[in-house]
Amino acid sequence: MVLSTSEYHYKTSTVASLNSSPLSLCKHRRCLSAAAATKKAAPPPPPPPPEEEYSCEYGSTTYLILCSLGGVVSCGATHTAVCPLDVVKCRMQVEPTRYRAIGYSMQGLAKFGLYEYFKIYYSDLLGPEQAYLWRTSVYLAASASAEFFADIALSPMEAAKVRIQTQHGFANTLREAAPKMYIEEGLWAFYKGVAPLWMRQIPYTMMKFSCFERTVEALYKYVMPKPRDQCTKMEQLGVTFVGGYIAGVFCAVVSHPADSVISVLNKEKGSTAVGVLKKLGMKGIWKGLFTRILMIGTLTALQWFIYDSVKVYLKLPRPPPPEMPASLKKKLSEK
Repeated sequence: MVLSTSEYHYKTSTVASLNSSPLSLCKHRRCLSAAAATKKAAPPPPPPPPEEEYSCEYGSTTYLILCSLGGVVSCGATHTAVCPLDVVKCRMQVEPTRYRAIGYSMQGLAKFGLYEYFKIYYSDLLGPEQAYLWRTSVYLAASASAEFFADIALSPMEAAKVRIQTQHGFANTLREAAPKMYIEEGLWAFYKGVAPLWMRQIPYTMMKFSCFERTVEALYKYVMPKPRDQCTKMEQLGVTFVGGYIAGVFCAVVSHPADSVISVLNKEKGSTAVGVLKKLGMKGIWKGLFTRILMIGTLTALQWFIYDSVKVYLKLPRPPPPEMPASLKKKLSEK
């Protein structure tokens, strides 16, 4: 039988492919084996980090009490540390000689503990969505509420401190100053400065807490290369210190005029806040501002650093970072 040229080429190519297919298959298998041998085995996934053990539940009574203890340590230690700067600032406002200081531990007890309480309370009132959208307002309201009560505890100590600092020869200790003040003016001597104290401390604390919270939030979002839960304790405390100092600068400017009034008010017997304001004038109420900025910036940074350090030492849970609730994300995506 005679094959046509096309049929001949078809059959020869088919036979050639059949004869060569086992060899090709072997070569292919050898290539796969070599590739598998040279390919490194994928490393096993890293084990998840161990869950941190906390000494109490966030927002519990124990948590709030231990936060108050942290406030005592924080405020007491820092006001003692910056005592010389405080006295210099006070002398510039009133009379540039002699000084002494008394710590603010009682104020710290109420301020930090009550702030944590009111922050949780107001957030629960608003609900997760509104609490996130209005979180700055929550910080402001919680800090103002906490400072209102903290100043009632602070006022007697502040009155005695300023009297010792500014009135030469009046007394050398709180034990010596308190009876003299009571004999001269009665109980009113310890609380006549509470209204100006509210004028100074409430704006100061509102700025201190709200500015700190938002500054730390911004530092983790725009500056730190990793989320907060992946940062070490020292990295977190470093962010706390920087955020505290930035907040402190704003605090000093906001509260300085009222601070000047209080210094003179507690020095001069029978004086009133309005009378002191008229006496000092616009220039007088800003005297000593640079020293106060230096003092308050350092004070606020150290307070937040020590407060967070105490919480770390006591193994307290950290407040959850502000995060938009899933329900709110869904609502915004549907718009």
